[in-house]
Amino acid sequence: MSRSAVAPVDELEVKARVEDPDALRAALLRAGARLEFQGDMVDRRFDRGARLADRDEVLRLRVFRQADGAPAYGVLAWKGPHSKQGPYRRRAEAEARVGDPEGVATILERLGFAVSLRIDRRVEVYRLGKAVLRLEWYPDMDVLIEVEGEPAGIERAIAATGLGRASFLAESLPYFVAAFERRTGRAALLAR
Repeated sequence: MSRSAVAPVDELEVKARVEDPDALRAALLRAGARLEFQGDMVDRRFDRGARLADRDEVLRLRVFRQADGAPAYGVLAWKGPHSKQGPYRRRAEAEARVGDPEGVATILERLGFAVSLRIDRRVEVYRLGKAVLRLEWYPDMDVLIEVEGEPAGIERAIAATGLGRASFLAESLPYFVAAFERRTGRAALLAR
């Protein structure tokens, strides 16, 4: 029996803080972006005694609950160590869509993994050309936009947002959490 392995792909992304989500949404729609998902996105990172974190790897189960009440689905992902590629954050990533995310969580827990981080957010996911843009609302933190794709597509998508290019950083969520906490003097709340 032959098995073919799917090699991880390189994920390139940038993030920015959004002060006016309604204006950004309108700019995206004017530019021809297509709304692909709207609802809750629940992330659970799994680890065993920080062994993955120590290697800068992530094992994540993401659950998508659509606002229209359609059945939820999950995406199980492995992410390799991060680096920078020019102005972008880069990570190798392998993903698989799963129909029963609760079952997958149970399997991971039975294998000795425990939830190491919870992130709950409401999201709108747009596609503009080959770029994916995700507006993210957290329980108590800034609204963020993430843009993912290839460099040319990312740059076209950034231009469509109406935000300045300098607003988009090759940083991960902890950077934006720290910036929020410094600016407001409040602790960010990422999970309900």
